[in-house]
Amino acid sequence: MPEQPPTQTEAPLSNARLLEVALEAAQTAAAAIHDAEPHVHSIVWREKGATDFVSEVDVSAERCILDVIRLRVPDAAVLAEESASTIAPKRQQTGIVFVIDPLDGTTNFLHGYPEYAVSIGVLRDGVLAAGVIIDVPLNEIFTATAGGGAFRNGERMRVSTVDNPHHALFGTGFPFTRREEIAPYLAQLERVMASAGGVRRAGAAALDLASVACGRFEGFWEIRLSPWDIAAGMLLVREAGGRVTTLEGDECPVAKTSVVAASSVMHPWLLDALTG
Repeated sequence: MPEQPPTQTEAPLSNARLLEVALEAAQTAAAAIHDAEPHVHSIVWREKGATDFVSEVDVSAERCILDVIRLRVPDAAVLAEESASTIAPKRQQTGIVFVIDPLDGTTNFLHGYPEYAVSIGVLRDGVLAAGVIIDVPLNEIFTATAGGGAFRNGERMRVSTVDNPHHALFGTGFPFTRREEIAPYLAQLERVMASAGGVRRAGAAALDLASVACGRFEGFWEIRLSPWDIAAGMLLVREAGGRVTTLEGDECPVAKTSVVAASSVMHPWLLDALTG
């Protein structure tokens, strides 16, 4: 019997290649959202929970993303906000996992408020390898790869160098699904507002994290976010020189978690203000 040739092991996808796939997928979703913008007031939408909405545009944008992923990286797993997850949010996963939010800021989109985005983070064996966020109304593209830096429209970006909280602008997110989180959040907000230059709440966490990465915000916090809200944005902030932790000060996981993101110089102050 003739000797069989040795089996060749397929080379692992590079971080740069994973970013290319994520960017292609995000751009197809952004195009679908753009196409829907003129018809926003006739779009069908429903409540997933109290004040938490999903529309036919979310589902369509997610489908666009999945089509690209399945074509380019067919063996990848998916962790998605809407209906397409192939793994549970708490499950540890080896291999490649795309963590996708097809339309972050759905409520803003449905009201014509121009603050919404597509967000895709890519994990390799549980570690963030690549991420992309597209600000759909502004057509700004934020990208990052692990060890490769963070970029806005192709230009390298860095976190803010402001070191005085009185001159700092912070982003935040309101608790909107758990009423019991409102009181502790308001106490946090009061402490930050007492010393900060300003606080903004726009309603799209992915864009808030991108704003920290590019220096528009000195920091951002929210009591509870999901993995698809933060996966790409966390990598952007870290690769731009910032820090992302939980409210307990631990390194932030790609999971349902609290988030405190800031420039390295401002993070200790913000964490101290939030924890009182």
